[in-house]
Amino acid sequence: MPYFLYAVQPFAQLEQLAECPTFPEASRQAKSLRAAQPAPGARRIRIVFADTPLAAEDLLLQVREAPPDGDD
Repeated sequence: MPYFLYAVQPFAQLEQLAECPTFPEASRQAKSLRAAQPAPGARRIRIVFADTPLAAEDLLLQVREAPPDGDD
């Protein structure tokens, strides 16, 4: 399964930037894309491990639950 790089903008707008066969290559590309952004936080660069671009987008759009607040 490949690694997909996505730019995530406000209102869940997704833009596929690249597809990489290995994690080290995907990580290098993500770091260079983050460093080249004109304004920090303008868009988030995310790496997703999935079978297809559609599956990657589905994973990015899923709402995740917050972790528990410790030992209560």
